[in-house]
Amino acid sequence: MTIHKEGYKILFVLLCVLALANYAVRYFLPAHELAQQLALIASLIVYLLVLQFFRNPKITIQSDEGVILAPADGKVVVIENAEEDEYFKGERKQISIFMSPLNVHVCRTPTGGVVKFFKYHAGKYLVAWHPKSSTENERTTMVLQLASGTEILVRQIAGAVARRIKWYVEENHKLKQGDEYGFIKFGSRLDVFLPLDAEVNVKIGDITKGGRTVIATLK
Repeated sequence: MTIHKEGYKILFVLLCVLALANYAVRYFLPAHELAQQLALIASLIVYLLVLQFFRNPKITIQSDEGVILAPADGKVVVIENAEEDEYFKGERKQISIFMSPLNVHVCRTPTGGVVKFFKYHAGKYLVAWHPKSSTENERTTMVLQLASGTEILVRQIAGAVARRIKWYVEENHKLKQGDEYGFIKFGSRLDVFLPLDAEVNVKIGDITKGGRTVIATLK
């Protein structure tokens, strides 16, 4: 288990803040041992909670162009045919995965291919499960073209708590299946848009593991 690079600065600043807070408690309440102990325990709990959010476990990717892997850890909250108006301008099969603050927040490519389209959108911070979050929240849209010519769209969506999306790709980048391409801080959602004839391998409420769970099979 390693700590993701996106957490280095936050964890360092948080450590300094908590250390100062504990020093202040000891300085202003030198005779209150209980208060000092409670402050220390609370600080440890807060730090460990934030630390686990930035965990980045090492995983083994079993590549297969015929399947679509989950782009992140989380829970399947949407499976439906939906209009995708930004790139495809038509109906596609949508699978959405909600990531709580307790999930690993690394975003992985659901399939290998070339980045044919990438765009960042500033936006609102509606709760991630809101129907309009896919089109109104801060988000990125990435389209991957497989060797077969099939195109898959994956969208990072910020939520009410998640207010920072990071990405490490640009158009014409070639990616392998399961590659890390981004990170979303503190709760979010990822949408995957597939061809209508794709066979869905998950159901609403299923728990996914990024880069490991097969969410769909391509025809």
